[in-house]
Amino acid sequence: MNDLVIKGIGTVVSGDLDAPLVEANTIVVRDGLISAVGAEADCDADGITKVIDAGGATVIPGLHDNHVHPVIGDFTPRQRTFDFIDSCMHGGVSTMQSAGEPHVPGRPTDPAGVKALAILAHKSFSNLRPSGVKVHAGAILLEEGLVEADFDDLAAAGCRLVGEIGISGLKDPVQAAQMTRWAQARDMRVMVHTGGASIPGSGVIDADFVGEVRPDVAGHVNGGPTALPIDDVIRILDETTAHIELVHNGNIVSLGEVARLAQERDELHRVVIGTDCPAGSGVQPLGILRVMSYVASFGAVAPELAVAMATGNTAKLHNVNRGIIRVGAEADLAIVDAPMGSQASDALGALAIGDTMAVAGLIIDGQVKFSKSRNTPPATRTISFSV
Repeated sequence: MNDLVIKGIGTVVSGDLDAPLVEANTIVVRDGLISAVGAEADCDADGITKVIDAGGATVIPGLHDNHVHPVIGDFTPRQRTFDFIDSCMHGGVSTMQSAGEPHVPGRPTDPAGVKALAILAHKSFSNLRPSGVKVHAGAILLEEGLVEADFDDLAAAGCRLVGEIGISGLKDPVQAAQMTRWAQARDMRVMVHTGGASIPGSGVIDADFVGEVRPDVAGHVNGGPTALPIDDVIRILDETTAHIELVHNGNIVSLGEVARLAQERDELHRVVIGTDCPAGSGVQPLGILRVMSYVASFGAVAPELAVAMATGNTAKLHNVNRGIIRVGAEADLAIVDAPMGSQASDALGALAIGDTMAVAGLIIDGQVKFSKSRNTPPATRTISFSV
């Protein structure tokens, strides 16, 4: 039974842009789902013996990385690194979305091969959660020769993602648009690479390409590794319904500019956050935490809204029952605080001044994955785990 109680919470950040702060000091979890959020006296915790006293710390949803490039298991050939997913989990990440599996050694590029690889990756990570992290993999990388029936096969196998268009062989926007329509008709989420070339075989992709293809996500508009001109970002927001993505593996100056633009336009709901790891810049275990701090400090976005961009926004995009702290949602929760030595007094204050929050504990489906992060600084407050 994945039952527990978190009490003594100083601030509950919901992950919902429309109501980012919740008046509550207690969260109750039963069978891995949130069953109550509110004042301790009003929350039914009868029979639950596992208790966490947050000691006045902040609770947010587990972080949802919209952009990773897994292979099979917790290993990346790109950086020859084991346990990179576990390291990100120690940065508060409970869910990852694949933007494609291009780092597979000898990656096939024929239609049958790319389809088989996507199905393999999807089924592999469906059976294995490295360190408990929910990795949604099997993002097909488009190649010439794929036909509509291939997308039927992918959907039937459970694949729901199209990897970054532009990093594989298909470069023609008309063909990419056609395949995008096939994928979206089957409830698959489609991402387009934007900005400069990132790996051999990728290219420079601008607003014209995004406008032709009309994906669900314009990936790393702040650079992966080089950023789009801000006028292109404006065109994507004006001419498409796509989400725009901010990543760690990009241009920090552009990140702040795009965050300010989205806020001025009242379109923060269209912003999602990823790391784009493993990338040429390496594995980034604290990448989501850092992007949230950049959005809040350089972008002048309220820190609780920056949290929503890394949790609820992404969960809504991918239609999963997590990312927002509410009754009935999967109990993926992070206990966070100002890092020891910070000039801020709490987690949100730390984000606002550009500090990396301390992650004092992560819960996935009601199970405590750790009670002290090996990657973030220690928390200012003392959190007690009786689990």
